[in-house]
Amino acid sequence: MHRFVSFTLDGITNGMIYAAVAMALVLIWRATRIVNFAQGAMAMVTTYVAVSLVDRHVSYWFAFTVALVAGLVLGALVERTLIRPVENKSPLVHIIVTLGLLVALEAGAGLIWGGRFRSFPAPFSIVGLKVGRSQIALSPFDIFTIAAVVVVMVGLLVLFHRTAVGLRMRAAAFEPEVARLLGVRVGRVLTLGWALAALAGSLAGLLVAPKLFLYPNNMDAVLVFGFTAAILGGLDSPVGALVGGLVIGLSLSYVGGYLGSDTESIGAFVILIVVLMVRPGGLFTRVNPRRV
Repeated sequence: MHRFVSFTLDGITNGMIYAAVAMALVLIWRATRIVNFAQGAMAMVTTYVAVSLVDRHVSYWFAFTVALVAGLVLGALVERTLIRPVENKSPLVHIIVTLGLLVALEAGAGLIWGGRFRSFPAPFSIVGLKVGRSQIALSPFDIFTIAAVVVVMVGLLVLFHRTAVGLRMRAAAFEPEVARLLGVRVGRVLTLGWALAALAGSLAGLLVAPKLFLYPNNMDAVLVFGFTAAILGGLDSPVGALVGGLVIGLSLSYVGGYLGSDTESIGAFVILIVVLMVRPGGLFTRVNPRRV
């Protein structure tokens, strides 16, 4: 029973990180109908920005804030300089651009910061709490991780469903020409969507770095699991991203805990295949199934 509880708590914590990456992918998909394969690499770069500041004895929270702002700026720059020029091209061009950005960012990070594994500080203890005489797999940093992702999730839901900006973002994503006729500045709205997505991705990078260490490819596996979570959730729904992240996190924890860590990736893909066979559009979509 103690192992099951430990695997569950560990799965919830990791699932919230996958949910943050999935939310970033969902934001961009809702804004521009593009899957950003460079999302993890963008998060890695902003995490390096944070650790560079920490190395210069800047406080963790200031570096944390700067990294999130850097994510906002990076997302806006990518949209304006790389995505905007090809917005009317075929989906294949979008895929090539984001994959090219992924390779460029990881190679650039290696040149600037080196390829070695680096530790990343955590603002709270990463040692599991003691309950009675037992130690559980839930540390103060895990609680911070869960709370941070929940706050971002609630903020996005309020933005999309309770604000005029969210309404403009949805209109620009689904009917850009109609939105333009109604006076919506679609270009600015799309830039905002990419900026917010990069912020969510930066948060995931900052939360995962204390556990995985930091190196140019540290977000590759996280992106794969986050992408799987987004697909499970339907790719259009922030709530679906959260649920998909938790499903993937818990599944990986149980599979890795009981069957061995080598089987984790296989477990994730089995879940993805089963869900897509039963419900091709994902768990939280109400539109016609899409081909993946």
